[in-house]
Amino acid sequence: MKKAYKILPIIAASMMMWGCAEKSDISTPSDSTPPSTEAVTEEATEETKSEAGNGIALISIETINKAENVMDFVEKPVASHVSAQIATWTPNYEMPPAPYYEECLVTVTDKENNVTIENASAMVKVRGNWTTTYDKKPLRIKFVERRNILGLNDGAEMKNWVLLAEYKDGSMLRDKAALAIANELLAEDGLYASDAEFAEVVINGEYWGVYLLAEQQQINPDRINITEPATVDYAGTDIGYFMEFDGYFYTEPELQMFHVDYADNAPLVPYDGEGGNDRTMTCLPESKSDYRSDIGFTIKNDIYSQEQHDFISSFVNNTYKIMYEAAYNDAAYVFTEDYSEIIPASDITPQEAVERVVNVESLADMYILNEIACDADVYWSSFFMTADFGENGDKKLTFNAPWDFDSAMGNKDRCADSTGLYAANIVPDVNGDYETINPWLAVLMYEDWYTDIIRENWSELYNSGALTDVCDMIKSDTEEYSEAFKRNYKRWNNIIKNDSFVAELSMKAKKCRTHSDASEYLYDWLTKRIEYLNDYWNN
Repeated sequence: MKKAYKILPIIAASMMMWGCAEKSDISTPSDSTPPSTEAVTEEATEETKSEAGNGIALISIETINKAENVMDFVEKPVASHVSAQIATWTPNYEMPPAPYYEECLVTVTDKENNVTIENASAMVKVRGNWTTTYDKKPLRIKFVERRNILGLNDGAEMKNWVLLAEYKDGSMLRDKAALAIANELLAEDGLYASDAEFAEVVINGEYWGVYLLAEQQQINPDRINITEPATVDYAGTDIGYFMEFDGYFYTEPELQMFHVDYADNAPLVPYDGEGGNDRTMTCLPESKSDYRSDIGFTIKNDIYSQEQHDFISSFVNNTYKIMYEAAYNDAAYVFTEDYSEIIPASDITPQEAVERVVNVESLADMYILNEIACDADVYWSSFFMTADFGENGDKKLTFNAPWDFDSAMGNKDRCADSTGLYAANIVPDVNGDYETINPWLAVLMYEDWYTDIIRENWSELYNSGALTDVCDMIKSDTEEYSEAFKRNYKRWNNIIKNDSFVAELSMKAKKCRTHSDASEYLYDWLTKRIEYLNDYWNN
């Protein structure tokens, strides 16, 4: 089994002091005079371009099209469902183009200055949701022929790769840290989390900054290893399904999305470490005056028939009911042979009923990851699952392929002091307008047999030293790539020029004015968070 992250030892040279949030001399944006927010000068851009790739991998993208406005493809697009939202509250809003592919040649040079890919044909476009509104946008690379970049995922060759801009994460390290933890948790069970590594990007000779190279979330034996349809028009239900718990599900074609009723929106007791404090919470809105959004599912892989859609929709809905009945009514339910409905079962325990249809180890691991990270979006999106009904599939709902942690680990005001139980608790929406809950993380949390699994998995993870290694990686990456991070912020200046996202940041994140400040804060937050959770969960 691959160990995707090869965490570097801390360099023995003298290290800076960590903990920027505790510095009394750091002023907040409201009481300081920031540097000029004018666009970066051509001279500064040329300087950073000439230094790009010094001590860090370099990805050079050259468009085939040499039209004067060709750079629009990385500067102007915004995801169409996001721009449609913005238009509802912005008078006279000029709709930007949706992301589109541009034909390019891609050259990759590793940090030892070896050219590993030279002028490879690829299509490149902007990707993402709200992150497409920022000046520095995340990108997707789709090669014509399969390639490996920088040895990721043990050298697996794939067509699809992504470049994460990390624009609102001043440290640029949160996604890499979270994915490293995810790999430690999931790899032993053969489950997938993206590998990742930093690289600088130059587009048409223009310096574009530091990006986190990661893997496209897709079905493939070297990524999400579930059964693909035999042909592009295969209509049978005996395939693998890759799905996202997704507040944006309504933007997808009807065949690629479905609604979930969460056991008729039955109330859940939040897991707060204090028995819920007599509170309950439902996932979906309960009336027209309820501000909460309907959270459904997106089917991420291609399916080709209504039968496939209806099958997986019914399976997910009924699997949640089996979990809820076991946890809240001490009742065991099982699927009929054709998976069309569930029926009571008197010959098995409620625990056994759940274990027949849910990979509970994967759910426990996903709880641990999200409890560490305190991701602000845990109630909304980027929460993935699979179910494989192919010949060799286990026919269980399995939680894997974690993604999108740039708002996590204290960057937003979630567990900002590193304490408190979060992932299965009542959480605020991104704007603080309402409260809600992730039902998948919460539903089993008062089952002793399930929390025993969490304790065992947490203890194994903590005692292995893997979490210490991730914290060390934050330090070593900060030092190794310090000059590249400086070039990135010389290009974008978005720690200071942060009007587009500063309202989302926690108070301590707002106080960080340099990359080193931000990485110090992340290290301090994460080390305290790990010790807090270890006090609670370690056997």
